[in-house]
Amino acid sequence: MQKAWYYKEYGPKEVLQLGDCPIPIPQANDLLVRVRAAALNPIDFKRRQRPIFSSDFPVVPGCDMAGIVVAKGSNVTKFDIGDEVYCNIQDFNAKGKLKQLGTLAEFIVVEETLVATKPKNLSFEEAASLPLAVQTAIQGFKTADFKEGGTVFIVGGGGGVGTLVVQLAKALFGASFVVATTSTPKVEFVKMLGADYVVDYTKTKYEQVEDKFDLLYDTIGDCENSFVVAKEGAPIVEITWPPSHPRAVYSSLTVSGEELERLRPCLESGKLKPVIDPTGPYNFEDVIEAFAYLETGRARGKVVISGTRDQHDTTN
Repeated sequence: MQKAWYYKEYGPKEVLQLGDCPIPIPQANDLLVRVRAAALNPIDFKRRQRPIFSSDFPVVPGCDMAGIVVAKGSNVTKFDIGDEVYCNIQDFNAKGKLKQLGTLAEFIVVEETLVATKPKNLSFEEAASLPLAVQTAIQGFKTADFKEGGTVFIVGGGGGVGTLVVQLAKALFGASFVVATTSTPKVEFVKMLGADYVVDYTKTKYEQVEDKFDLLYDTIGDCENSFVVAKEGAPIVEITWPPSHPRAVYSSLTVSGEELERLRPCLESGKLKPVIDPTGPYNFEDVIEAFAYLETGRARGKVVISGTRDQHDTTN
């Protein structure tokens, strides 16, 4: 048996319980991974609050993880036991129900195609902070068919996805000018991530922004107001559903280990840096506290959970 956080009914964070559940058995195309760190995403608490995805109870939340391969199926060829890996285990575009066993557990099974080798320069916590958010961030640029040399206005530059959008705009997509919004305490932080200019939304309205941009990338669902900064006919991308303006296009994510592998040069060179909220990493026993903080909407970067202190092997 293993320790895991789970819930048996929809509701607030208090429905979460820490208890025992079976260690899963990998199928032919799967890896069994000992989780060394996991990250929380808004989808984790939204899925807990109401039935937005079809799933059976009990549900172990969590999409992102980094860990060590401890067993593998007969068809697995890319990874061996002992490899350090990371991934988003939930393929939201796949047919059928989402996995019941998420990453807030000691062990998880995941398809080989979703997994990537952990960059050598990253801790498990840093690697776990990336997958879902960076996959979402990249897909937004692809949805917009963004061209090198274009300008970008990012709404929500200090959040889990926004911190990566700010960095990727130049590091991967070659933006010539990047502006992002955030609150007063995060202004200097977002500048450090690479924004050429930061708009403090507590002091400046969208209508007061003089420039118009080739891409409006809204990470918080405020397109009904932020649309005014986009050039006429320019793409407006929103990562929350439903889009809040008629011109906005919803962008989801492509869940793929290959996508993460392609980022390794950016990560190992330091061009792209994981951002973990300074309140963490949280201990595995403090998951409810971590959710409480995430749900305030004040996180700076990602809320990360370290693995259990007493990691055991699969024979226990």
